[in-house]
Amino acid sequence: MSQWSQVQQLEIKFLEQVDQFYDDNFPMEIRHLLAQWIESQDWEAAANNEAMAMILLQNLIIQVDEQLDRVSQEKNLLLIHNLKRVRKLLQGKYHGNPMHIAVIISNCLREERRILAAASMPVQGPLEKSLQNSVVSERQRNVEHKVSAIKNSAQMTDQDVKYLEDLQEEFDFRYKTIQSLEQNDKNSALIKQEMLALQAMLNTLDYKRKEVLSKIGRVIHEIDMLMSNMLTEELLDWKRRQQIACIGGPLHGGLDQLQNCFTLLAESLFQVRRQLEKLDELLTRLTYDGDPIPVQRPQLLEKVNFLLYNLFRNSFVVERQPCMPTHPQRPMVLKTLIQFTVKLRLLIKLPELNYQIRVKATIDKNVSTVSNRRFVLCGTHVKAMNMDESANGSLSVEFRHLQPKEMKTSAGSKGNEGPHMVTEELHSISFETQVCLYGLTINLETSSLPVVMISNVSQLPNAWASIIWYNLSTNDPQNLSFFNNPPTATLSQLLEVLSWQFSSYVGRGLNSEQLNMLAEKLMGQQVSYNDYQLSWAKFCKEHLPGKSFTFWVWLEAILDLIKKHILPLWIDGYVMGFVSKEKERILLKDKTPGTFLLRFSESNLGGITFTWVDQLENGDVTFHSVEPYNKGRLSALPFADILRDYKVIMADNVPENPLKYLYPDIPKDKAFGKHYSCQPNEVSKPSDGGGKGYVPSVFIPVSKILNDSTEPHSPSDLLPMSPSVYAVLREHLSPTAIETAVS
Repeated sequence: MSQWSQVQQLEIKFLEQVDQFYDDNFPMEIRHLLAQWIESQDWEAAANNEAMAMILLQNLIIQVDEQLDRVSQEKNLLLIHNLKRVRKLLQGKYHGNPMHIAVIISNCLREERRILAAASMPVQGPLEKSLQNSVVSERQRNVEHKVSAIKNSAQMTDQDVKYLEDLQEEFDFRYKTIQSLEQNDKNSALIKQEMLALQAMLNTLDYKRKEVLSKIGRVIHEIDMLMSNMLTEELLDWKRRQQIACIGGPLHGGLDQLQNCFTLLAESLFQVRRQLEKLDELLTRLTYDGDPIPVQRPQLLEKVNFLLYNLFRNSFVVERQPCMPTHPQRPMVLKTLIQFTVKLRLLIKLPELNYQIRVKATIDKNVSTVSNRRFVLCGTHVKAMNMDESANGSLSVEFRHLQPKEMKTSAGSKGNEGPHMVTEELHSISFETQVCLYGLTINLETSSLPVVMISNVSQLPNAWASIIWYNLSTNDPQNLSFFNNPPTATLSQLLEVLSWQFSSYVGRGLNSEQLNMLAEKLMGQQVSYNDYQLSWAKFCKEHLPGKSFTFWVWLEAILDLIKKHILPLWIDGYVMGFVSKEKERILLKDKTPGTFLLRFSESNLGGITFTWVDQLENGDVTFHSVEPYNKGRLSALPFADILRDYKVIMADNVPENPLKYLYPDIPKDKAFGKHYSCQPNEVSKPSDGGGKGYVPSVFIPVSKILNDSTEPHSPSDLLPMSPSVYAVLREHLSPTAIETAVS
């Protein structure tokens, strides 16, 4: 079943997450129509290879053309229109930057895998539960309801102001008519009656003026209360969800809903402002003793302007945090002289502002808060916000060609920094602009979440650890001195985040048993870890007991191993991975001989091994573990082929494959058969294949085990031996002699 088919079978709450990251940059129609073809291409490799990306882009356009021909024959007008639009988009937007579409598609496929993994996990962690709190959802609905009510109130007040204007015009006309009469006429009884009527009208005008001002005051008060409480909380919650999503958590949504609320409130405030201007106009034409307009209007206008200033300032947000396209799963880690992207949005979407707001990007604007290292941004660092580049028409700007460059400072300042000092330094990318609208001038500023600057890719793992720890531990968006005294983290929350690293980076999270093993590795043999507080040093700086590396370096090496060498096996759930030697023996001891499991090495960085159970002649159970396979050896031979072809030479016996059942009882070929690169190796004759009479050669993993040993004797269990060579040895040598030869 294709990945897209699995996605379509998800529950609605997960489908809503999928819907959030498909837009006009990569339309869902294309994902649906070309599902199998898209999933069969290596978009991740193309994201870092321009020539490969250009070929894939051209092939994608060809695939779209083929679909266009098909739907044209079916006369599907809507689909024809959409496919033509998509084809124009692909040719126009990505022809000059094909790697950009490769990055987008790679990210979409990765997010799909993460959501599929999350859907398959039965238990939610404490962080994810807090993000999906029913109280939060109820507040969102209340905010939208109140904003709608405020908008209606402002519109109703418009009608009251219009009625007041009509009433005053009638009063003006009748009053001027009387004023134009001769003095003798003014003394008539009819005129006196008219004067009484005018007095009644003036009283009504006074009452209506007070009523309108009162209604305007109530609208302003409601907006003030909403902004001060629920809307502020909603915005802070969105920013917290963004933090969590950046470190692998659930995708954050809700920005479009916030934009709708901010825009409606801004429209309501500008509407109230116009109403106050209309009252000022009415005041110039008519005033009287006790007139409420000159007393109340200035205060109300001042309050409206104050709310508009605050609303605009809060509406300027970083929609997508800084990220290098080459490392989409590691946002906020930036390498010097490597381009990164960042996107900003103004949540107040007014047509009058389209292309009118120019945003300037700077780094470390408040230099007193950061280290001795200084950076500047190279590339286009000033751009105009517009509504044309975003699929949903939001007022936004995306910087795609910024590069951080380190400035030269006094000699020695750079060399004195240790390996952790650089990756614990936090920097800030700031953005500023100015909004000029309806006589108001508002200066806006916002900043990204703290970023870590590296100069070498080898610093990336520790830099990412800093990003994880910061965003897990605090919702303060700008605490650049955080690592001067980093707080502890609750182990249960940290384990949840570690599971997210696996679900977001390699498509499958960790189950409770795997997390328990990591907990034991971090804190030792503890009974409960729900409330255990873990220090930053223990997570990332102190070496594991008896090892030359830290816990995080060990875990990051495993992530890299999975990603590059055993990804399909991991996604299928066949790699138990995180299980101690003691636990694996407990699991295997009662199983059928030949049952094995796969686990990550605890002593070798980025190593994977397998252990199987065997039974001696006297009935005793014995266990065998091979020397861990690292990335160097797995580059030479796929791990699934190793499991298929692995041979053991026991004393006085011929080589045989001891691996029969994947724990608990899955036949090996059933588990791994679809991942074998070719058919099982067989001895071939020169005429069977191989150019110019050569016998095709293959690598066969072989171990030798002595009768009195439960561990591999050789330091290396992977010996290159072609089938023909092994056949010749069998013809001329006894098994004992072969054993001596291979040892």
